[in-house]
Amino acid sequence: MSRGVHTLVVAVAGALLGAGLMLLRGGSAERAPTAASVQPGAGGAARSLLEEVEERVRSEYVEPVTKEQLDLAAVDGMVASLDPHSAFLDPAEYEAMRVSTAGHYSGVGLEVAERDGRIAVVTPIDGSPAARAGVRSGDILLEIDGRTVAGGALDEIIDRMRGFVGSTVRLTVERSGEPEPLQFALERSEVHVRTVRAEPLPGRYGYLRVTHFTDATPRDFDRALADLQSTGPLRGLVLDLRGNPGGVLESSVSVADEFLDSGIIVRAEGRTAESRFELRATAGDALRSAPLVVLIDRGSASGAEIVAGALRDHGRATLMGERTFGKGSVQTVMPLANGQALKLTTSRYFTPSGASIHDRGLEPDVSLAGAMGGEVAAAAVVGADPAVQAALQYLRDRGLGTQVALAGDH
Repeated sequence: MSRGVHTLVVAVAGALLGAGLMLLRGGSAERAPTAASVQPGAGGAARSLLEEVEERVRSEYVEPVTKEQLDLAAVDGMVASLDPHSAFLDPAEYEAMRVSTAGHYSGVGLEVAERDGRIAVVTPIDGSPAARAGVRSGDILLEIDGRTVAGGALDEIIDRMRGFVGSTVRLTVERSGEPEPLQFALERSEVHVRTVRAEPLPGRYGYLRVTHFTDATPRDFDRALADLQSTGPLRGLVLDLRGNPGGVLESSVSVADEFLDSGIIVRAEGRTAESRFELRATAGDALRSAPLVVLIDRGSASGAEIVAGALRDHGRATLMGERTFGKGSVQTVMPLANGQALKLTTSRYFTPSGASIHDRGLEPDVSLAGAMGGEVAAAAVVGADPAVQAALQYLRDRGLGTQVALAGDH
């Protein structure tokens, strides 16, 4: 596949900083013209308005405000006014974004979520310090290093559990059935973020779920698919992209490429030469043309929509579920001074057929309204997920002939 673009990075929703595709631009970014260089005219009028407001705020606001504070606020507001996906990133936000795209970090290895105002352990990551110490899914986090944990500050709580490799963090948790809270002293280590989950399904079928796309996702995807096929070729596969907010563009393209022999996977258009690119498939279908179902829902966005759109446009997969989110833009991340960065929308992407899904989304071939969403399915038994069962039945029907499968769509 073509690699004629820069490395692309993720900012994922929720704990992963919001959905989207982003282009990380190395080196120092070119700075915008200073106010002094703006020529008279419309631009000069805007400059005068900005200066007038700044002067009023600095002289008359009820509390003192520094010029630096006003400059940061002006930049933040300027970028935020463009679209929901462009943003000015302070050093902490920029570093958190880079950690999330790499697919690994230094910490204890807990996936947590806020439930009913409390912080619950979704799952300890396999092989992590938390898993080795015996922290379990369903445990409620009460304290970190003696400080009480409360809902409404999930990002801060995650940051408190991260730190240098070899450092120690103490967790206090509440566990159902235990009369007293449990305490764990965990030594932080490098933790690999799991983005791929695989399970065999009855009858030589397989299930693969991708939660989001990081730099490590293609490697993990290859391993998971190889494990499913270790005892022989699969008769079909369910690829679950529900709740997947996107991520590293090249990683999502690599996943789509697993099942395509040739052709365009995604095309992007923008104002600059580097924002216009086309990524194509390479030869080889890992499923050897076995049927493929892609599960989607309203939480499937950006990179997930690229995969689903490419596979359907090439006639390689059937989409089942709900209409997707409709995020069809790419953000370029431009490093700035002092560890800051600018995340700016620079491209809109198109599926192989030339369709833009921006603000439209992808409609499924087979609607499964009300089916269990991706976040729930990730923590549930796959065999009990009605959407997975519907996809499996579709694959079985395909084995009897396409006309049988099509009859089941109605």
